[in-house]
Amino acid sequence: MTVAKRLSTLALTLLLVQSPALAAGSVREHRRAHEHEILREFLELLAIPNVADDRENIRRNAAAIVTMMQRRRLQPRLLEASDPSAPPAVYGEWKTPGATRTLIFYAHYDGQPTDPRKWDGSLPWQPVLRTAALEAGGKLLPVPKANEAINPEWRLYARSAADDKAGVMAILFGFDALLASGAKPTSNLKFFFEGEEEAGSPHLAELLRLNKQLLQGDAWIICDGPVHQSGRKQVVFGVRGDTNVDITVYGAKRPLHSGHYGNWAPNPALTLAKLLASMKGDSGRVTIAGWYDDLEPLGEAERRAIADAPQYDDTLRSQLGLARAEGSGKMLLELINEPSLNINGISSGDVGALARNVIPTTATAVLDLRLVKGNDHRRQVQRLIDHIQKQGFYVTDHDPTDEERQRYPLIARVTQRPGGYNAERTRMDLPISLAVITAVQSTSEQAIVRLPTSGGSLPLSIITDNLTTVTMTVPIANYDNNQHAENENLRLQNLWDGIESMAAIMTMK
Repeated sequence: MTVAKRLSTLALTLLLVQSPALAAGSVREHRRAHEHEILREFLELLAIPNVADDRENIRRNAAAIVTMMQRRRLQPRLLEASDPSAPPAVYGEWKTPGATRTLIFYAHYDGQPTDPRKWDGSLPWQPVLRTAALEAGGKLLPVPKANEAINPEWRLYARSAADDKAGVMAILFGFDALLASGAKPTSNLKFFFEGEEEAGSPHLAELLRLNKQLLQGDAWIICDGPVHQSGRKQVVFGVRGDTNVDITVYGAKRPLHSGHYGNWAPNPALTLAKLLASMKGDSGRVTIAGWYDDLEPLGEAERRAIADAPQYDDTLRSQLGLARAEGSGKMLLELINEPSLNINGISSGDVGALARNVIPTTATAVLDLRLVKGNDHRRQVQRLIDHIQKQGFYVTDHDPTDEERQRYPLIARVTQRPGGYNAERTRMDLPISLAVITAVQSTSEQAIVRLPTSGGSLPLSIITDNLTTVTMTVPIANYDNNQHAENENLRLQNLWDGIESMAAIMTMK
C-alpha cells in the first residue's frame, strides 16, 4: 500500500470515528455483508431451550454465548452464585485505551416457559422464518442460502427471538460491526448477560455484590423490550417493578357431583371470581386501599416526553379488536406510569373436552403486580393481603388444616413468588442520558421516542441498589412480537436496526 493510500485510509477511519452518520453507514454495510452469518449464529442460539429452571440447557446457552464472545476476544467468563443450581451470568469486557467512561451492556438469555402445543406451525425451540407475521398470512421459508437475499420484513419465530436473545445478538454484532468499520469504542465496554431474568432475577443481587468492582460502570445500557408501537426507535429511562402472587381458595375436600351438591356446597371458582372482582372497578382502577399511595411524581421533562410521543391508542384498539380501553380515557403512556394489578391466569376444574359436572375443590389465580417509582413490592403485597382479609377471608401461607376448615368459612392461601423488585427511573436530562439519546438518534431518520418508563419490568432497581450507576433501556424488538406468549417472533429489520443502535452507543461522545 502506498503512503498516500495509507494516509487516505487513516483519514477515512478518523472521519468515521468523528461522524456518527458515516459510522452508522459503515456499520450498516458491514451488517449487510454478514447477514447470513448473523442469522445462522442466531438460529443456533435460539435452538437451545432456555427456561431458567432447566439447568442443563440454560448452561448450554451460557456456554454458547461464551464461545460467541471468545471469537470476539471479549475475555468471557461465567459469574456464579453460591447456589450451584442458579443460572450463571456471562461476563466479558473490552478495554479502550484512554477511555474515561465505562458502559455495561445488559441482555438476558433465558426465556419464559411455554406450551409447545399452543404454537402454530412451528415449535418454540425449532426456529423458523416466515414471509410476514402469522396474523398477516406469513408463510414458512427455508433458511436462505449464502447467495440468496434476505428480506428485512421476514419474521423469525422462536422462543426468545425477541425477548431477549435478540438483545444478546444486537450487542455482540454491534460490537463486531463497529470494529470492522474502523470506528473504535469511545468507552470501556463490559457485557453482562443474565440467565434468569424471566424467573425474577432471584440471584442477581448476590452476583452484583460478589462482583461489585468488576461490574461498576457509569451506566448500564439495557437491550430488552420493543420499540414504540409506531415503529420508531426509543430510549426508555425507567421500568416498572414487578412481583407475582398466587392466591388459592378452597371448597370441599373432595370433588362433588354438581347435581347432588349444587346450591349447597360452595364453589371455589365462584368464590375466587368474586374476590378478584372486588379488586378492580369497571374503569380498571385498582380498588385496594393505598394502591396508588407513595408514587413519585413525574418531572416536567418526563411529562413533556409523554406528550411528544406519537399518539397510537386508536390504532392499537383497532389492531387488537378492542371497542374500549380501561383507564377512564387516559392514554396508554400515561397509564404505564401507574401501578397495576393483572390476572395472569385462573385454574379450577376443567374445560373443553375434559369438562365434567363437578364442584371443584380449589381455585387458583396468579396475579402480576406492576409497580412504579415510589412503590415497594413487599408493601404492595401486604396491601393485597389486607384487602383479601377485609373481604372476610382467613389468609394463610399453607393448605388449611381440618381445624381451620371448620373454623373459617372463607380461606385464602396467599404466596408471594420469589424474585420481586421495585421500579427504577433515571433522570432524562443527565449528560449521559443526553449522549445516549444523541447516539440512537444518529441511526434514525425519524425522531426517536423518549419515555420516562416502559410498561414492562426489568431488575434495574436491583442494579442501582447494589452499584453506583444509572440505567437506560434501548429496546429493539417489533412491538407485535408476542413476547411471553406462543408464536414469539422478531422482524429482521428490527435486529438490523438494533445492531446499529448498539454500535452507536459504543462510539458515542
